[in-house]
Amino acid sequence: MTERVDQYFGCMVFGDRMMREYLAKDTYRELKQTIREGKELDITIANQVAHAMKEWALSKGATHFTHWFQPMTGITAEKHESFISAAKDGSALLEFSGKELIKGEPDASSFPSGGLRATFEARGYTAWDPSSYAFIKENTLCIPTAFCSYSGEVLDKKTPLLRSLEVINREALRILKLFGKTEVKRVVTTVGPEQEYFLIDKSLYLKRKDLIHTGRTLLGARPPKGQELEDHYFGNLKSRVSAFMRELDEELWKLGILAKTEHNEVAPSQHELAPIFTTSNLAVDHNQLTMEVMKKVADKHGLVCLLHEKPFAGVNGSGKHNNWSLSTDSGINLLEPGDNPKDNAQFLLFLVAVIAAVDEYQDLLRVSVANAGNDHRLGANEAPPAIVSMFLGQELTNILDSLADGTDCPNKAPTSMLLGVNLLPPLPKDSTDRNRTSPFAFTGNKFEFRMLGSSFSVSGPNFVLNTIIADKLSLFADQLEKETDFACALSKLVKETYQKHRRIVFNGNNYAQAWVEEAQRRGLSNLKSTVDALPAFISKKSIALFSKFGVLSETEIHSRYEIVLENYCKTINIEALTMTDMVRKQILPALSTFSGMLARSAQDKLALVPNLSLSYEKTTIASLSRLADSLESAVTELEKRVVDARMVGEVLQTSRYYHDQVLPAMAEVRSISDCAELLMGESYYPIPTYEQLLYSV
Repeated sequence: MTERVDQYFGCMVFGDRMMREYLAKDTYRELKQTIREGKELDITIANQVAHAMKEWALSKGATHFTHWFQPMTGITAEKHESFISAAKDGSALLEFSGKELIKGEPDASSFPSGGLRATFEARGYTAWDPSSYAFIKENTLCIPTAFCSYSGEVLDKKTPLLRSLEVINREALRILKLFGKTEVKRVVTTVGPEQEYFLIDKSLYLKRKDLIHTGRTLLGARPPKGQELEDHYFGNLKSRVSAFMRELDEELWKLGILAKTEHNEVAPSQHELAPIFTTSNLAVDHNQLTMEVMKKVADKHGLVCLLHEKPFAGVNGSGKHNNWSLSTDSGINLLEPGDNPKDNAQFLLFLVAVIAAVDEYQDLLRVSVANAGNDHRLGANEAPPAIVSMFLGQELTNILDSLADGTDCPNKAPTSMLLGVNLLPPLPKDSTDRNRTSPFAFTGNKFEFRMLGSSFSVSGPNFVLNTIIADKLSLFADQLEKETDFACALSKLVKETYQKHRRIVFNGNNYAQAWVEEAQRRGLSNLKSTVDALPAFISKKSIALFSKFGVLSETEIHSRYEIVLENYCKTINIEALTMTDMVRKQILPALSTFSGMLARSAQDKLALVPNLSLSYEKTTIASLSRLADSLESAVTELEKRVVDARMVGEVLQTSRYYHDQVLPAMAEVRSISDCAELLMGESYYPIPTYEQLLYSV
């Protein structure tokens, strides 16, 4: 594009600037008040907004509208309706009413309900979320909406987040009121999700059934060079990648998404995109839209964008670091330590609230990042372990330890790093430090939750975060509101809270085996798989928490539990079926063909020159024959276990069977197949190799 970014940024968004332009002043003011206070939108105002939105959309070439929502499966969902209505004279009218803006009625039968509706009640409702701006995508006006069943239970990822935002706002305001901050009218959570992904050549992708059907490679030997040298990280961008990123930025900027930082990641063909943080609801919508746009732009460049958490075994998986913080409507970050965090009582209270929440609800945080794909990533290369812990940095840890232990902790004067080059100025030394191995790290004025997988909606982890921290703020407010000596009670509360929950703080190497053992001694949970983690979601403690604040009802909790486990089973089942199909139709025939070629070659050589040893041919044929027999046996066993899995019955037991029986059988098949790959001639191997996939772009 020839235009400057600031000239076209947000041009496809019906944001604040467009609202001012297209709405009457009174209507604009009423709409903004509705959004700010979370009130129900008056139908008269809705009609005026709908008309303005339609006129703006038509000026941008839009022909349709859709309620853009986020079901429990997939990235987003849409049902397109044209603006066209029939006039009495047979001509077409272009109409869009407030009723259509506020509410839609998609068929909900194709979306998992987890038992929330009967099969004959297929209808679902979408409800406009005015706190997230409408936008135009491919000539369609997209209206961000919540999604619920015919009877009103939520079926989407957005609604629990919206509920949690109200809850944490209410409880945080109670705390701020105690500190005399009565001018603050609203507290919001902000999020900046760092999106990791792989780019591979589309022509190679189309030759891999596993990538097409599952998003990850089920077979494949490691290449001679992986990420050992770490030369890809922050390296030069290849021309195809650079062109992709350039167009991706342009498309995201048009949609008002503040795409900021992009670079190569650790693994070959792996990259990252990081936006500027924004309010949680908008950040969730933007991230869902980002994932969608990434795939479409990649396709235009002859590439495929892989968002699976572990598309390649043995190399870095892809995560989505969730940078979370709390801010007031006056622009104050409540997690900003300031120059003297030791004496910043307000900051310390919010800090220990987060510490207490993460410690007490570590199992729910693990649940919030649980799926079949992320199980392969957590605890693997360049990923945090499945054990939840917190990194605070040494300065904050020392301050809290001194408060808890009653010892002195002098204020630390700012220090500088001297680089030993006169030309270069001294750099201020960051006392917050960094720890890339921590699952939940404090990074200056925010927490970075690093356990999320790359395919995740950030809604789930954030509504859990908001709710568990709101729970602690609520308990703090209940206690402090009845105290007569606020300062004394506050000091005691901070001290006792940290004493009780300091076990969750760990500033060391989370990748080390010693930490696994230490975490066990501390009593921290190590929920290694989705199957291990999910029961915590339906515990009495979890139900009491979400029900207390109205974030999820007990019925909605059980529904989500069922959906996640069902998706887990379906995912592994599809992977197993894909693997057996590839082995029987591609790998075993290729082994036979290559072995047959070697046998014929050996016979031809002997006919020409008798008494040759033919060591290579004989050894390779024997090895491949043994591997083929083992592979046939292993894939037959895998097929049997897949059949048996369908007979288990109850969803948790079925998921355990897939985890305990099907996944190990798949691992055995893969191990044998990968050994065979290393012995085969490259031209005979029937699918693109890791080397080709990772180094072709």
